Amino acid sequence: MIELKNVSKWYGSFQVLNDCSTHIKKGEVVVVCGPSGSGKSTLIKTINALEPIQKGEIWVNGTAVHDTKHTNLPKLRSTVGMVFQHFELFPHLTVTENLTIAQIKVLGRSPDEAKVRGLKMLDRVGLMAHKDKVPGQLSGGQQQRVAIARALSMDPNVMLFDEPTSALDPEMVGEVLDVMVSLAHEGMTMMCVTHEMGFAKKVASRVIFMDVGGKILEDCTKEDFFGNPDARQPRTKDFLGKILQH
Repeated sequence: MIELKNVSKWYGSFQVLNDCSTHIKKGEVVVVCGPSGSGKSTLIKTINALEPIQKGEIWVNGTAVHDTKHTNLPKLRSTVGMVFQHFELFPHLTVTENLTIAQIKVLGRSPDEAKVRGLKMLDRVGLMAHKDKVPGQLSGGQQQRVAIARALSMDPNVMLFDEPTSALDPEMVGEVLDVMVSLAHEGMTMMCVTHEMGFAKKVASRVIFMDVGGKILEDCTKEDFFGNPDARQPRTKDFLGKILQH
C-alpha cells in the first residue's frame, strides 16, 4: 500500500530525512516514534506530498508520489486521510459543514450525499449530538475526533496520523486513541507518528524508530521492539528506557 525507497530531504543544507526506506502492507498499522527533531512528522507528510522530497521514491497504492510533474496530487490526497496535531478544522463552519466541504469540492458528491456520509462518520466517532456546533464549542478531544471523521468521510485507502494526541489534555487522549484502536481492528491501513507506546503495544503491526538526523534505526515487529530490548540498538534502548518509565 505504501512504499518508501531511499527517501532523503533537505531544508537548505540541513538534512531532515536520510535515506529512509520502508513499506506498509494493506491492513498494517505502523507506529513511527523517536525523539523530537528526528524527522517523524516530515516523513509522514512526504507520503501525500505535503512535504516534497529531493531524493528517492514514494509509492502509494501504485501511484508515484515523488513524480510531482505527472501525479494528480489532489486525487492522491483524496485517498490518503490525514489527521494533524492541531485538528485543522475550519473555525467558522459547523461540524457538519467541516465534514462535507471536501467531499463536495474534491470528490464531487452532492450536498445531500456528503451529509449522509459525513454524519455516518460523525456517529462512528460518537459525536452526532454535536453536528450543529462550531469547533470552538468542542473540547480538544472532540475536535480531533471530528477531524478523524472528516478524513474517514473521504473513504481513504490509508490513514496518516501526525501526533494526533500531543496537543490534547491527558484526560482527552483516551477518547481519540479509542477511535484509532477501533479503526485498526477494522483493518484500516494506518501510519501513526505518536509517543503513545500503549497504543503501539496494543495495535501496531510494526514499529519504526527514527533518530536525530532523519535516519530509520529500527523497523521491526512490536513484539521485537518491546519484548527484546537487548537486540535493539543502544539509541533505541535508551529511548525506550526513558519513555516507558512515564
